[in-house]
Amino acid sequence: MKKILIIEDEPSIAELERDYLEINGFSVIIENSGDTGLKKAKSEEFDLIILDLMLPKVDGFEICRQIRSDCDIPILMVSAKKEDIDKIRGLGLGADDYITKPFSPSELVARVKAHIARYDRLRGNNLPRNEEISIRGLRIDKASRRVYINDREVIFTTREFDLLLFLALNPNRVFSKDELFEKIWGMDSMGDIATVTVHIKKLREKIEVDTSNPQYIETIWGAGYRFKV
Repeated sequence: MKKILIIEDEPSIAELERDYLEINGFSVIIENSGDTGLKKAKSEEFDLIILDLMLPKVDGFEICRQIRSDCDIPILMVSAKKEDIDKIRGLGLGADDYITKPFSPSELVARVKAHIARYDRLRGNNLPRNEEISIRGLRIDKASRRVYINDREVIFTTREFDLLLFLALNPNRVFSKDELFEKIWGMDSMGDIATVTVHIKKLREKIEVDTSNPQYIETIWGAGYRFKV
């Protein structure tokens, strides 16, 4: 049974989320404060975390940042705030999805199922072991899902790794934001293509010596992005 952690300070919302998820076969634990939620996330193993943005003690942004420094499980960020800047910041910190209150419980369950299924597929991939991509100091180990820059390991979120690997496996080909969103997030995803821009920025910050003059991921203005070899 898949185990989900809900970090939400509004008991009625947390309980509604829990009820719908349990009906659909998930095991659910609720934490109503940011500090206890973060402690629980770090002390136990979960298959997905539903994370409210506005929390007492520790906010959702900080929780997301700390979780991402330790593991790459799916994080679904929830907020009553509709501003794009909050969505972009949350995705930039490593959240896999962002849903705005009020939302349909059925939509929440659908997103949870989609993210867990995708994560399971990626973790159980059939790529040959020890198969690597290596170019100009960048090394991508596809089997272990690890990335190294000049033999120094760099930590990536699930989506960041997927995006980098996809581009590296298709060198010198230009992909539009829409194409990348479809390939990495999937046709059934309910996010938006702004997340592609956010993830490209994060990739560059992690692998490029000079983000203003990238040697790996090149912007083709008006067309999209290309991985240079």
